[in-house]
Amino acid sequence: MKLSQFKFKLPESQVTLYPPHRAFENEDGTIDRVYNRDQCKLMVIHRKSEKIDMFNKDAEGNDTEELMTFRNIVDYFEEGDTFIFNDTQVFPARLYGTKEKTDAKIEVFLLRELNEELRLWDVLVEPARKIRIGNKLFFDGEGPMVAEVIDNTTSRGRTLRFLYDCPHDEFKRELFSLGEAPLPRYIVDRRPAEPDDMEQFQTIYARHEGAVTAPATGLHFSRELMKMMEIRGFNFAYITVHCGLGSFDPIEVEDLTKHKMNSEQMIISAEACDIVNKTKAEGHRVCAVGISTARATESAVGTDGMLKEFEGWTNKFIFPPYEYGLANAMITNFYHPESTMLMAATAFGGYELVMEAYKKALKNDYQFGCYGDAMLILDD
Repeated sequence: MKLSQFKFKLPESQVTLYPPHRAFENEDGTIDRVYNRDQCKLMVIHRKSEKIDMFNKDAEGNDTEELMTFRNIVDYFEEGDTFIFNDTQVFPARLYGTKEKTDAKIEVFLLRELNEELRLWDVLVEPARKIRIGNKLFFDGEGPMVAEVIDNTTSRGRTLRFLYDCPHDEFKRELFSLGEAPLPRYIVDRRPAEPDDMEQFQTIYARHEGAVTAPATGLHFSRELMKMMEIRGFNFAYITVHCGLGSFDPIEVEDLTKHKMNSEQMIISAEACDIVNKTKAEGHRVCAVGISTARATESAVGTDGMLKEFEGWTNKFIFPPYEYGLANAMITNFYHPESTMLMAATAFGGYELVMEAYKKALKNDYQFGCYGDAMLILDD
């Protein structure tokens, strides 16, 4: 398929800047927000029957005028079905420092630690044109955090050596105390990151540190909802995919076969395989929660349709036509035009049907992006 087939007009008003919440204005004009993870809107697509569900039903089974919320997701699954979650943990990757001598403000986006002993980190810097090998960057905080640029990696990429002499755990705590939630650029260009974001831009089941962006679909799951799912007999399988920025890279080629995804580290344990494969063998549904989960499981599914243990990296890029080998249900958010996440969703649900769902979402004021509304695609 071609890049232009995934183009549509997305109003800025439908790219949400906050998770679902109720806002209260204080006497001093400040705003307090009470967040409700599972109260986003939910749209359900049935890819074989090509039905699209948007509204709650009345006692006779007819549509009401009330749009479904994410909590309605439990009504589409049965005891014995399994959800695959990505349990990566986001760290506060965006820092701001100043360049020596000029005091120019520099954004430093941490990508990954390269060497624990030498305090080497792979980062992105902005504005990159001001940062050269040998420059030093200074960061505010309780301790004297300084970094030296020792290499150029890409046009915006640099390798930094942090000059901080202390045990590694103390260094990481100090470094992360300087950072903020790594919200996507389409949010931070419109409002600054806030203290609440570090909690809200994290799934409630996050366990393994390493992501520089959240597996956004998982943000909709609240503790109350997961308890309800547990009571109904649903199974949970956890894999780890350390989400990078590759999904946000613009695609610069019309021919999608020529686009190369950046790699992401992933780990699929024997325990996760056992849960998923038992579910498949018993004829129950397996639901991939999010595109990062779907991409990882498709990287580790065997020709027999069963999930295999895996520890390594994947740069799998999924777009139509593509036949998924493992999951028969998928949950995803509503994403930007020409995004790799949209392409992976259309590969699962069918291009025409998913794009029709997007038209309905635009018409009915569904919210797009990592804090936006959700879509469930079922194979029925």
